[in-house]
Amino acid sequence: MKEIIEQKGHAERGDSGKISAVNPRYDLALIVIAAIVFFGCIVSPPGLMDDVDAAHGQIARNMIQSGDWVIPHLDGVPYIEKAPLPYWLIAIGYLILGVHDWVARVPTALAAILLCWVTARYGRWAFGARAGFYAGLSLVTCVGLFLFTRVLIPDVMVALTVCVGFWSFQRALDPEEDEPHSRRWAALLAVALGIGVLLKGLIALVFPVGGALVYLALTRQLFLRNTWRRLHLVIGALIFLAIAAPWHIMATLRMPPYFDFTLHSGPGEYHGFFWFYFINEHLLRFLNLRYPHDYNTVPRLAFWLLNLLWLFPWSVYLPAAARMSYKPVDRAGRARLLMLCWAGFLLLFFTFSTTQEYYSMPMYPALALLLGCAIHSDRNEKWVVAGTRLVGLMATVGAVVIATTLFMVRNVPTPGDISNALRQHPDAYTLALGHMGDLTLQSLAYLRAPLFLAGVAFLVGSAGVWLLRGRRALLAVAAMMVLFFHASRLALVVFDPYLSSQPLAEALRRAPKGQLIVDGAYYPFASVLFYADRSALLLNGRVNNLEYGSYAPTADAVFINDAEFVKSWSGADTCYLVADSTELTRIGTLVGPHSLHLMAESGGKFILSNSLSAAAAGSSYKVESKRALW
Repeated sequence: MKEIIEQKGHAERGDSGKISAVNPRYDLALIVIAAIVFFGCIVSPPGLMDDVDAAHGQIARNMIQSGDWVIPHLDGVPYIEKAPLPYWLIAIGYLILGVHDWVARVPTALAAILLCWVTARYGRWAFGARAGFYAGLSLVTCVGLFLFTRVLIPDVMVALTVCVGFWSFQRALDPEEDEPHSRRWAALLAVALGIGVLLKGLIALVFPVGGALVYLALTRQLFLRNTWRRLHLVIGALIFLAIAAPWHIMATLRMPPYFDFTLHSGPGEYHGFFWFYFINEHLLRFLNLRYPHDYNTVPRLAFWLLNLLWLFPWSVYLPAAARMSYKPVDRAGRARLLMLCWAGFLLLFFTFSTTQEYYSMPMYPALALLLGCAIHSDRNEKWVVAGTRLVGLMATVGAVVIATTLFMVRNVPTPGDISNALRQHPDAYTLALGHMGDLTLQSLAYLRAPLFLAGVAFLVGSAGVWLLRGRRALLAVAAMMVLFFHASRLALVVFDPYLSSQPLAEALRRAPKGQLIVDGAYYPFASVLFYADRSALLLNGRVNNLEYGSYAPTADAVFINDAEFVKSWSGADTCYLVADSTELTRIGTLVGPHSLHLMAESGGKFILSNSLSAAAAGSSYKVESKRALW
């Protein structure tokens, strides 16, 4: 690694726009670091979390079991909120490697590694080999990419298609590319757009097209015939439609009515696939009028400023990037301007839409490329040195804070699991960092090992910054983040009983067969159904993600009310109920506390049975005939 950073013998593009020689050691080093981060963190534990994580893993399994790869289903209910390609990729992984939680994470990890490599190659082409390496390194070791690949969401894959799309767009128009090459890059652009739409809908088309149009307008190429000739629009459109159209057509035909354009969305209404996917999920969601309103939104200013955290520690070099030239006078200048349009359009788009913290992920490669270019440029030496020292200072402070915390909790007892020491704030859980507010000083005692490793990481970063000179200090910063990420994985293992319900599923697998009932919506107990591989009745659970699909003619009748629950629980058949601790009093009022036999508990969640013998068979501890649950 040191040789890569210090190597001077290769021609580089830098600010001049000249071609750089290929050095495979940059690629190899970057791929190894990315594999340590992303493949190193797919192992279980931690298990798949309740909510979207386990739900998406189960949807992929349902595709295999049902043979229906067109309409995703969850608990027998059509689930058409999202495009299908992420589920297909996970399902293919299951077919090859078996159904395991770590297999469900493989597509996300592969996409993250590939994204970092493509970003580095883009940077090498535009700015030079070392600038590309710095760009890839900053993406591998930034907080946001790691944090938002801990759950099974497709945004990192979308970021990959967006990055490939912008690079293909620039290469198709680059005056140094000959005509056959421009045709190939235009075709790759169409492929990237088509795959992006299958990953996350039309939004994956809006970002590249919008950013590209802004760039063409700024460079006065928008109305030039040569621009559109080199982009090969007709061939590109055919390629795009060949990839993206078939699934949308089949899904529309499978779930009529075919074309409904009403702008009203409300409970009990069913208008088919086309309306829900295009009108409700795209248009009405953008306008914050979507029903059901089962999502939150980040304040606009916070959405912008949080990107400083998501790009940490490399965001300290953004002032250096701001000093670069964005005049499109050479390839490097054109690339920087395009990346500015890329990031700026995305931020502007979400300024007028509902937002989640991770929605900005498709612009991470653009900012990483600008950071890599700025770090490499000799013009920014003072700014780079100042940024590195700032990182060193923050690492030093972080190490001191962690040491102080470990001292404060040295004698704090840690009974049970970490859920016993957390404060719940469910209204915040629709945000990515919502659970951070649950932490208490006592809960940090459960995190001694992760905190210790995080402290070591900060010490490595601090020592490297103050002891190493020049760009070599960047390696210490990267090493600090790799260690910190693995400390974060250990923290997630500690949080596993709180964020996942896998222990309840294990108890359910030991128990005799019976009807599983989930109290409330599917998502809060999604990991129970994934690890137990079971379907369930949902008690008062016709809400949120499954509500619209529940009105489809083909949906299974899995929703029950209190009266139906009491009838099932009082019958002769064995039943199991999964519920949160906060709902036990209500449930006891419905069926009587003496008919609730505790089988397992984990992280404030319980699994109960109406049969004492069934509860005893599934329990890992002795079950008494009576046990106070509240």
